[in-house]
Amino acid sequence: MTTSSSASAMTSPLLSLSPDDRERVEAVEQLARRGVGSLDGLVAGLDTPSWAVRRAVVAALARLGTPAVVPLCEVLRARRDSETRLAAAVESLVASTGDVEASLESLADDDNPAIVCDAAQVLGRRRSRRSVSLLARLTVHADDNVAVAAIEALGRIGGGAAVDALLAALGSGNFFRIFPAIDVLGRCGDPAVVPALLGLLADPFYAMEAARALGRTGQDAAVPALVGLLRRGNDALVRVAAVALVDIHEAQVQRFGGARAVQAALRGGPELASLGRKLAHAVSSADSAERTALARLLGWVGGQDAAAGLLRLLDGPDPSVARSAAGALAELGADADEQILQSLRDGDSARRRVLLPLVGRRAASVPDVLVCLEDRDASVRALAADTLSRIGDPAAVPALFQRLVDDDPRVVQAATGAIQSLGSEATEALALQAARSPDARLRRAALRIISYFGYPRGLEVLLAAMRDADDRLRDAAIYGLPFIEDPRAVDALLTAATHESERTRAAAMRALGQTEKDARTTSTLLGGLNDRDPWVRYYACQALGKLNEEAAADAIVALADDDAGQVRVAVVDALAHMHTESAMMALRRAASSADADVRRAALLGLGVARRQDALPVLLEALSSEDAATRLVALSAVAEYESPETLPALLRAASDRDDSVRSAAVGFLATRPGLPATQALVSLLGDMTLRERVVSALALPMDGRLPGLLAALDAADEVTAPLLVAALARMRRADARAALLQSLESASPMGRRAVAPAVGALGTPEARDALERAALRDEDPEVRRACAVALGR
Repeated sequence: MTTSSSASAMTSPLLSLSPDDRERVEAVEQLARRGVGSLDGLVAGLDTPSWAVRRAVVAALARLGTPAVVPLCEVLRARRDSETRLAAAVESLVASTGDVEASLESLADDDNPAIVCDAAQVLGRRRSRRSVSLLARLTVHADDNVAVAAIEALGRIGGGAAVDALLAALGSGNFFRIFPAIDVLGRCGDPAVVPALLGLLADPFYAMEAARALGRTGQDAAVPALVGLLRRGNDALVRVAAVALVDIHEAQVQRFGGARAVQAALRGGPELASLGRKLAHAVSSADSAERTALARLLGWVGGQDAAAGLLRLLDGPDPSVARSAAGALAELGADADEQILQSLRDGDSARRRVLLPLVGRRAASVPDVLVCLEDRDASVRALAADTLSRIGDPAAVPALFQRLVDDDPRVVQAATGAIQSLGSEATEALALQAARSPDARLRRAALRIISYFGYPRGLEVLLAAMRDADDRLRDAAIYGLPFIEDPRAVDALLTAATHESERTRAAAMRALGQTEKDARTTSTLLGGLNDRDPWVRYYACQALGKLNEEAAADAIVALADDDAGQVRVAVVDALAHMHTESAMMALRRAASSADADVRRAALLGLGVARRQDALPVLLEALSSEDAATRLVALSAVAEYESPETLPALLRAASDRDDSVRSAAVGFLATRPGLPATQALVSLLGDMTLRERVVSALALPMDGRLPGLLAALDAADEVTAPLLVAALARMRRADARAALLQSLESASPMGRRAVAPAVGALGTPEARDALERAALRDEDPEVRRACAVALGR
């Protein structure tokens, strides 16, 4: 077992160490440098009161390896007067780089059950496969504590032999052993345990624990029996079965990217209505986790009783339950529409906040949603506007115009967005009318709507607003002028660029960047580079960049040392759009600026240019102390098709900052070619990245399938299920064919891992492949996995 990472983690210095502890840790590390000669002193330190110092001792003993094993085992055997010392000795043996198993196995025959328990714990935590037969023997030890320790150890190790020993423990007749065996079997995730656990459902004494364990297996073979518990069990069994079914559903989604086995089982049969009532009844005695699960099941069962039960769950104190109920109501669709609308009419603001996102896209819902536009709660009014936008009925537009003068800006924004989304023949007339209103708020909102649609008839009201004394009205008008195809619009912007108000000049410069490039525009923007106001200079610079006015490059470079930071950033941004040599030289200089914002903008600009001579600058920035700078540099490097790119992305996947690691995985995910797939597969060992890597591997890029199949053939018991999950999540015909192919051509470990995924395909071809493998595969564990996938 490789434990160097564990040992190094233990020696990581804590910032919170007291001076005394720091001195003692340094003394431990100095002692450890003496090698074997430090053994006596280190063992003596196992019971030191300070946890930080004790951790250093444990790490040192673990690094010493085999020479430290016998003294540590002697502590377990003969020095049991200190729980602290015993715990530290166990940790040292678990993390040891030496040959631990032989010495620990000799302790398994000790007359003291406590010593045997410690040995079993260490073997289990080391996942020692060579010790499975010994631990299997200990499951029938005369002492219950020893048997339980062995059962837990086997659960940590896993694998066919360990599972067989655990299954045998179920037949012991000793409930002190059966209960932990049930728990461990459920957590092992092996499909072979399902039949044995199903057999326990008929025993009232073990049924609830067996149901929980079946849920933890994540195997859809358990679904029919658990649904049977829902139909015939009491409230307690219904609650447990509900949680188990949701656990299975989530596990199937996690493995295969989509699963309908639970929903299909709940939707079938003539007892649909009674099942909905039974689930709703069980809610009253359920805890939060059970209520969340029951809500999910009610959504899958459907029907009027399910809808009524879910509506009651919306009012509970736990927001997670309410969210689950709301999501389930959304799944019910038409079954819940009438009850949702009735509750919307009669409910208070809190109820409306939950229900509005669930309203279906039916024009018949509009009257009830319009009522919510008058709710006293601003968040409800805003949600009502969003809902009307989603429904898509233009008949709501006049009512939305009335909310443009709402006291809450969130409502105004939502109403504006809804009007822009809905459009309608009446919108233009209403907007032009509102733009002449004496209410400045309504005029501003109307100008934004006119600008959004670019109504030619709106030019006159925009020009009128340009003459208004209100800065905000002029801003709204300036924003819309570039979208009106009329020479007078550009003339007005050029005039505004010399306005006495800095705010108006800045807005005009920004708007000119959205017009067509011509001599007058360029001249005005060049003049803006020398404006006394930094925001005018900022927008002038930005606009020249957007217009790709390369003739202005030297003038822009001259602002590289501007006193205003935002101007320096705009300079870099503008230069990124240009391809002159002076622009590139300025960007490379800016990439080493002391101003972090300028530095990051320059790196982005170099990435956009994709010049090969800029790549060394970007690669160097990947070593910056600043995580945001590393992230920007990584984004730029990812744009290159260069031999240095893939190694750089792979290194970044181990960055100390999670956002950088996540971005690196994302860039690898969208990179075609076999090497990118191989790089992603190499990251599966990192627990912090594992789920993101599996999701990345599930993207069907060029080279992905060959890379996954090759990796599956060499995979171990940890990575094989992850690779299968990536294949299954692709949900493509070629990926499904690859799964079937793997059932015949992959390694035994790969074939065993792929069997559940083939079963989840649910096609006649998949069933035939499983039938063949269940009969003919040379590996007994593969045959067993195929049989379980077939529901046998």
